[in-house]
Amino acid sequence: MRAVPTILHLDMDAFYASAEQASKPSLRGKAVVVGGLGPRGVVATASYEARAFGVHSAMPMAQARRLAPNAAYLIPRFTFYREISEQVMGLLRALSPLVEPLSLDEAFVDLEAGGTAWDEKSARLAGMKLRTDIRAVTGLTGSVGLAASKMLAKIASEQAKPDGLVLIRPGTERALLGPMSVRTLPGVGPATGDHLRRAGITTVDEIAEAGEDELVRLLGKAHGQALYAMALAQDERPVVAEREAKSVSVEDTYDVDIHDRIRVALEVQRLADRCVHRLRGAGLSGRTIVLKVRRYDFSTLTRSETLRGPTDDPSVVREAAARLLEAVDTTGGVRLLGVGVTGLADYTQEDLFAQAHLAAAEAGGDDRAQAEEAVPEPAEQEPPAPSEHVWRAGQDVRHPEYGHGWVQGSGLGRVTVRFETPDSEPGRVRTFRSDDPGLEPADPLPLVARSPEVADPDPGTAPSGAEA
Repeated sequence: MRAVPTILHLDMDAFYASAEQASKPSLRGKAVVVGGLGPRGVVATASYEARAFGVHSAMPMAQARRLAPNAAYLIPRFTFYREISEQVMGLLRALSPLVEPLSLDEAFVDLEAGGTAWDEKSARLAGMKLRTDIRAVTGLTGSVGLAASKMLAKIASEQAKPDGLVLIRPGTERALLGPMSVRTLPGVGPATGDHLRRAGITTVDEIAEAGEDELVRLLGKAHGQALYAMALAQDERPVVAEREAKSVSVEDTYDVDIHDRIRVALEVQRLADRCVHRLRGAGLSGRTIVLKVRRYDFSTLTRSETLRGPTDDPSVVREAAARLLEAVDTTGGVRLLGVGVTGLADYTQEDLFAQAHLAAAEAGGDDRAQAEEAVPEPAEQEPPAPSEHVWRAGQDVRHPEYGHGWVQGSGLGRVTVRFETPDSEPGRVRTFRSDDPGLEPADPLPLVARSPEVADPDPGTAPSGAEA
């Protein structure tokens, strides 16, 4: 582990919800919840105003509505979020060639590799400038953690939230980590946390006191050794410039279980087309097609078929997905479907129609491999394109007379739209028939930065062993 705090972790603050507030003037300073809006939807992100009511990510949307009935509930707009993310990642790459994105709103940066920082003072200046630049370019805020390792930099950024900067000085790490919950450490989820709690271990200090042998006995060699090292603030993981994608996949969860086998087949075909669209957008192809089915009883099945070479042909992917579906019993209903492609490459193999049929024939139609693990799900899911005259809250629209706006709500043949833009005052609300010919879907408008300044938090709020 290095001796200077030159590893930076950036975490954008309530990213999806903050982007929506910046995009929609009428929502600024108000509770906003982004996620799936159906009965089985879950919260992707909640604004800090919504969090005050107890709403948090991964919470069932129905529960969020009970806690914050007056919040704005919006569908996610991932194309819009990706555009903002690219701007932020561009600022990070200007600091160093070693940028490791973890998601659209989170990344590690090795400041030392870029020559941007070499000691505590230069690291702090780089972090402060980054926050200022993010606000100036996007109008949004991000929290920055600086430390001598990735683990500690991420802990520091969490301590800095929202809209702050925390630097952990080398030599103070053990004192800072000691009283923290074991759940603070990477790799300690609910199950591991409960296992440790039953052994009387609830803090990082207690992990260190238990010793490596006891951790290995409780958790196994690999996990026990890694956890003991982290409790001693030892983390040698380097910042990796780009993490190679292992799969491309899409999936949908349905508000009502699908029982009609023909409807299931049509949904699989649609998902295959969306998956290929995402595959081509990334300039990739793949040779293993994977189908994921979650049934009415929450049991999840995955089936895969490997072609003789990589493809990005939608017909090939559709055909393979349809064959995989034949081997799945959907009796009782389906609540989730997904199609993915693994074995990625940056080239395609010709004449895969013949090869796909040959592979199926060789397998006898039944000997298809079942994946041992589900395909890694993407960090976020694109919502399906709305059907004609079906409008969803948060969706961008345009009207020839009133201009750009967004859907506040719809139902009973009506749709309510608020007409405003990122740089306008809060706009007026108008109601139309849902089939009004003048109302049409629109692309998101770019954000307008509202302030070039970022204020530092009160130094008195920094945790022990850290410096704000």
